[in-house]
Amino acid sequence: MDPPLGQVGMTETQASASERKALAAQKPISYISRAKEKGETLWFMKFLEDADSKEFLGAAVLGVEGDELIHAVTDIMYAKAPYTVIQWAVHIHPTVSELVPSTLGELAPLE
Repeated sequence: MDPPLGQVGMTETQASASERKALAAQKPISYISRAKEKGETLWFMKFLEDADSKEFLGAAVLGVEGDELIHAVTDIMYAKAPYTVIQWAVHIHPTVSELVPSTLGELAPLE
């Protein structure tokens, strides 16, 4: 698929329908230097978290290297670790993963 789509876990619709208090954050890929270098800035990354457990409910990355970045989220989900593990990790510049911390920093209740 071009652009690549990496997706794991619940969608916003599924998270809204669940009994969980969900948090969501989304940012455009255009904030990423790597996307600018490649001229692929039209897409986004989105994260869904459980407000109580702080575990990932789902994630989607549509855009440059989204299919690679989703592996990091999958690992955190499988370990049942809080999203803060990946939020506070050191992400290399310029990579797509460098947008993860600031995106997770904007989590807000899913409405």
